[in-house]
Amino acid sequence: MVSISGSKKLKRQMAPQFWGINRKNKRFVVTVKPGPHKKEASIPTAVFLRDTLKIVSTLREAKTAIYSGRVKIDGIVRKSLHHAIGLMDVVELQDVPDIYRLVPTGGKILKPVIINDSEKGKKIVRVKSKTTIKNGKTQIGFHDGRSVISDIQVDVNDSCLIQIPEVKILEVLKLEKNVHVLVTRGVNAGEIGQIEAIEEGTFILPKRVLLALEERKIEIPSDVVMVIGKEEPVIKIK
Repeated sequence: MVSISGSKKLKRQMAPQFWGINRKNKRFVVTVKPGPHKKEASIPTAVFLRDTLKIVSTLREAKTAIYSGRVKIDGIVRKSLHHAIGLMDVVELQDVPDIYRLVPTGGKILKPVIINDSEKGKKIVRVKSKTTIKNGKTQIGFHDGRSVISDIQVDVNDSCLIQIPEVKILEVLKLEKNVHVLVTRGVNAGEIGQIEAIEEGTFILPKRVLLALEERKIEIPSDVVMVIGKEEPVIKIK
């Protein structure tokens, strides 16, 4: 019988650089399955434990840790080697004191940073979709696959500070002039800047933001940035 979930492995030469794997070791590495994040912007749980954090030495040890329920992602136990860990996800490991949040840093799409215990229940998500459903209610979809039905006023590309795993919106972070944003991908991934202007999209060009990054300014599509706060980030991302 043919599997409908896709291949469970990937050639090491084809793996994203931010995975941090040794490309000259074996031929294949486990890959991510369809889930909350895009394949090219996420790390499989087994690779995260073995190659990113290096808290286990082999895939066998990673399997033991994962299958025994020692890994929590956004407050939920995940028992799959292939679960996709992506932007702003919070990772807790049993018997390990450090708690990690994945953020873009130094041009890399994802890198773990250690956060305080008080922040493990909070996460910033970018609004990816907004749909009117039955009875005139509004369903808001986020970048990590979550969705919530709410009457709160948000627009696509705004961000929300949510409580996890309940998906309760704590604060809306509007995409507007003078707010601080995090660049989530591209050569400037991990840079934090302030929005100086917003250019509405046209038939040819997407909606764009003019961003001040210390001594330089760049213009990039609005879906490449994530609002993190007005004066400073509402949670730790560095």
